[in-house]
Amino acid sequence: MTTPGATLGRVTLVGAGPGAADLLTYRAWRALTTADVVVTDRLVPREVLDDLDPGVEVVDVGKTPGRHTLPQEEIDALIVARALTGQRVVRLKGGDPFVFGRGGEEVAACRAAGVPVEVVPGVSSALAAPALAGVPLTHRGTTTAFHVVTGHTRDGAAGGDVLDDVSVACVTSRAATLVVLMGVAALPGIVARLLDAGAAPGTPVAIVERGSLPDQRVTRVALDLAAKRAEEVGVRAPAVVVIGDVAHEELLEVARDAGGAAGQVGG
Repeated sequence: MTTPGATLGRVTLVGAGPGAADLLTYRAWRALTTADVVVTDRLVPREVLDDLDPGVEVVDVGKTPGRHTLPQEEIDALIVARALTGQRVVRLKGGDPFVFGRGGEEVAACRAAGVPVEVVPGVSSALAAPALAGVPLTHRGTTTAFHVVTGHTRDGAAGGDVLDDVSVACVTSRAATLVVLMGVAALPGIVARLLDAGAAPGTPVAIVERGSLPDQRVTRVALDLAAKRAEEVGVRAPAVVVIGDVAHEELLEVARDAGGAAGQVGG
């Protein structure tokens, strides 16, 4: 499938979205249809890979909590090496390549090697999972900002001390919605940190597991009970944790008049 006579390929970083195949963008699909090799993460729609041309090579470098098939440096080297042989490489990543996807490192590696590289944005689970669960990250009269953080420390390990002062202030001041990706393992520490800093125990929390997929599940709970409830119901990654007033389950309820009619305007 490589163009005859080609001496240099290219790399396209493609965001696969939150998990559902129909949330893949048209530009992403177009890139996949011209690929020679797809280097894929774990959290991508399997249907997309199944629909690739039989001649496309698929290399799985997916990472699971506590287990990496390939270190990031080897992934960088892999995509560069394939492009240098003239192949069109798609680096398929869950969500958006530049939202905790280490896409910046891969772009830098390609540029350092003189390999042409482009980025196709994807729908981030930070936005999609809350929306599909009926949780608006901003809502007029409630909050006008949101802050997205990872539930992992800089060295890649999950731990309680993952929130910086800005993240904590979002919740304690109620100035912004806090969205935590990859935060299941760190949830007890996150809850403790926020409560110790003075966050209201009743602050609403929504935990969205497997957002956009048929078995999506939403757990709503007060902040002080969030870690306990997550353990009780068996919350598992991948999940997005939303902390703030927008997570209140009655926020979007339609106002009803005294007679019980819903959605009526005027007389």
